[in-house]
Amino acid sequence: MSVDPRTLGWLSRALTHEMSAVQQYLAQSVLARLWGDERLATELRHEAVEELGHAERLMEALIKLGVAPSAGNLPPSRLGRAPEALLAADHQLEIDAVRLYQQALAHAERMRDRETAELFAEILDEERAHVDALASLNSGGPHG
Repeated sequence: MSVDPRTLGWLSRALTHEMSAVQQYLAQSVLARLWGDERLATELRHEAVEELGHAERLMEALIKLGVAPSAGNLPPSRLGRAPEALLAADHQLEIDAVRLYQQALAHAERMRDRETAELFAEILDEERAHVDALASLNSGGPHG
């Protein structure tokens, strides 16, 4: 089966982003727990699991295409000295994800790759929901 190398590139970039998000949310969860904020730690751990689910779906797509999944070098986790700093870093992470998936979806649609387009569209919707949820937390939610 011939696969567009740019599609593989988008899938790999998305996987790297998701693994980076897992790392960031888990590190922040540990930090929040060390601060004694169990509620925030639990919320962040839940986000890590959601992002891991995205990574799993991307890995499955790559494996179906005959490619061994490999996330690139992960950037350091963005931490902070207060919950607000964590949430701001996470908001930016999710905005970056939305941009990535918008571009990846546009590519898949140009290539008429319906299966990959559906995957990118589904994850894009979930990332948009994360952006909205973090925006509401930053504007007066339990930690904002």
